[in-house]
Amino acid sequence: MISGRLLKNMTICSVVLLIITIAFTGIGCVDKEESTSGETGVTEAASIIVKGSDTVLPLTQRESEEFMLANPEQSITVIGGGSGVGIAALIDGEVEIAMASRTIKDSEIENAEANGINPVEHVIAWDGIAVVVNPENPVTEITFEDLKGIYDGSISNWADVGGDDLEITVITRDSSSGTYGYFQEEVLLDEEYRQDALVQPATGAIVQEIAQNTGAIGYIGYAYLDDSTTALSLDADGEGFVEATPENIISGDYPLARPLYYYTNGEPTGLAKEYIDYVMSSTGQNIVSEVGYFPVN
Repeated sequence: MISGRLLKNMTICSVVLLIITIAFTGIGCVDKEESTSGETGVTEAASIIVKGSDTVLPLTQRESEEFMLANPEQSITVIGGGSGVGIAALIDGEVEIAMASRTIKDSEIENAEANGINPVEHVIAWDGIAVVVNPENPVTEITFEDLKGIYDGSISNWADVGGDDLEITVITRDSSSGTYGYFQEEVLLDEEYRQDALVQPATGAIVQEIAQNTGAIGYIGYAYLDDSTTALSLDADGEGFVEATPENIISGDYPLARPLYYYTNGEPTGLAKEYIDYVMSSTGQNIVSEVGYFPVN
């Protein structure tokens, strides 16, 4: 006969052994699940930072949002500040992708190489720079010669270019902006901006200022055009005025058309490559058009 006390002890031991067995079985299952996950190539969660041009900013925001909807385990942080700011961050190893609305400068390449960074350029879209005025301004077209005069300080009244007797308020981006550098090269022929130009830190601020100031003039990326400003037709070479339209920008007839860039440290890998591949895909290039820029393929 087995005593009650012995039977009770055997029962307790059985329960303990059962619990231990279940615990080890559970551990084995977890290890196998993680191993299977690795073998099947499931993408691990990752994150990158994209920083730079305010012109490229709205496009990158939209592209990254759509990419993350399709890849919820991935994270892309997008920050503006200007092309120079983004390239400097890439040189310092702070970001995976720099946005730029101009080509990287030789001095920036030298700084990058000294820091062990190899900038690689990716053209992701095309853009047109619109020269804009307040909708109440009667001037609708301007030559490059007069535009240069306005921005170098030799012309200060709208009456000198066919407008009203009204002082011109000249608005420009800050020097960290790629658009600032591009406009200086193409329109000012690398000469300096006038000293009294009103400097704005972002394109949206230029739009807001011109919408409120009848005498103002500024330049913005085509995607920022809306009813609060009027884009002037431009004549760069005396061959006639050309409107800032998608057709004229894509054809190259519009004189202020330019490529937009991403820069990476070497050829992109990991999430940076996945994201740039997405931007260059048919889906990504459709988004380029939807946002108001122009696809490269």
